[in-house]
Amino acid sequence: MGGTDAKDILGLPKTPLSLTQEKKSRPQKESHRKPDGISREVYALTGGVAPLMPSIDVTHLKRPPPPDEKVAWQWLPVKSSARKDDLQLYHWVRVVNDVPPTGDYSFAKYNKSVDVLKYTDDEYENHLTDPVWTKEETDQLFELCERFDLRFTVIADRFPLSRTLEELKDRYYSVTRALLRARAQSPAELANHPLIKEPYDMTRDRERKRALSMVLSQSRHQEKKDAEILAEAKRITEMRLAARRAAEPDVPANENIGSVSPSSNSQLPATAVAPSTLTMADYASTLASLRMLHVYLRTYGLEQMVQAASSAVGLRTIKRVEQTLQDLGVNLKPKVPTKTVCDEHLELRKEILTLLNLQKQLQYKESEGSSHREGTYGAMPDTPKDRVFASEPFGFGAERPIKKEPKRKGPGRQSDTPSPAHKRPRKLKASDL
Repeated sequence: MGGTDAKDILGLPKTPLSLTQEKKSRPQKESHRKPDGISREVYALTGGVAPLMPSIDVTHLKRPPPPDEKVAWQWLPVKSSARKDDLQLYHWVRVVNDVPPTGDYSFAKYNKSVDVLKYTDDEYENHLTDPVWTKEETDQLFELCERFDLRFTVIADRFPLSRTLEELKDRYYSVTRALLRARAQSPAELANHPLIKEPYDMTRDRERKRALSMVLSQSRHQEKKDAEILAEAKRITEMRLAARRAAEPDVPANENIGSVSPSSNSQLPATAVAPSTLTMADYASTLASLRMLHVYLRTYGLEQMVQAASSAVGLRTIKRVEQTLQDLGVNLKPKVPTKTVCDEHLELRKEILTLLNLQKQLQYKESEGSSHREGTYGAMPDTPKDRVFASEPFGFGAERPIKKEPKRKGPGRQSDTPSPAHKRPRKLKASDL
């Protein structure tokens, strides 16, 4: 069997394919031109990828120096105020017209150090004695604090005795606080000092680290379980609030809101009750669910409390509250979520919600009053519909009602008013003649 028979069986064309059709066309590589101002080796290393940092403009690199300026780089010694020893260092320095630069080393300004207070023997004996710490241990602690710039993790690693990190911090801050009080002329000078205003609490610091460690070491299963508990607590809170609103009658406005006139006998709906009158017992289920976790971040707890406080209002009202916070320049979430800040933030949200409810109720009352005023000038219920009010001829008397009598038309009588132009005149019949 020849090759043509095999092609017939396989259904292939008998004419051989050309070489150009058999070869697959390879995609042409895009050629990237090397930009000016970059060497070939640097461009080959980057591969044409944009640099992470902004590069210098190419025109700046190509700019020639002034003709009267001779620039050279020289290996010269430098003086740095950051060093306290006699070590001589060298650096490449830009020299213009053979005049080396003078002054301090340009990078010496980045050497920042912490000012650690020092005490005398008399001050230690009078103000700094502690039965747990000796003077030698306190001297070693302050020496390490000055050497490592209050990096207490490094200080605890270098401290020769077995002291915890919290004990070292507590001893340093207590000594510094006692020195400030002993050297101050009056207590008013230290009223705004951070060490006096917010003293270090060793117990709270340990609890904070323990709580944060527990939160960060939770598994995905525990996080999922905690989320389910919080969702269930939120659902129970919403059900209790809905049941309480359905069970309680409407409360008069003059009993809850002091800004409303006491003479008003109108009543506000249940949604218009000021949220500030609600106590923390309304969120007891949410707080109980948070306590079941034993530890939680304060920002997460604030979010849950905001959701519980806003569960009784609609989405539009929540957006209006957030817009009011933005207009006042207040962040939707506090940047420093301490307990006091979170409480004040929740109180502000409640007051804004109360203000919005009062504005809504005021608009409702104004519209009701305007409609009542307009109704007094309309037709009275006993006034017939076919009677109108006509004024006296001179216009000084009161208006008196007159009755409009419709005109009767005879069988062959035409109307006095001219007929429209587009209507044809009626044809006369034999009976009309």
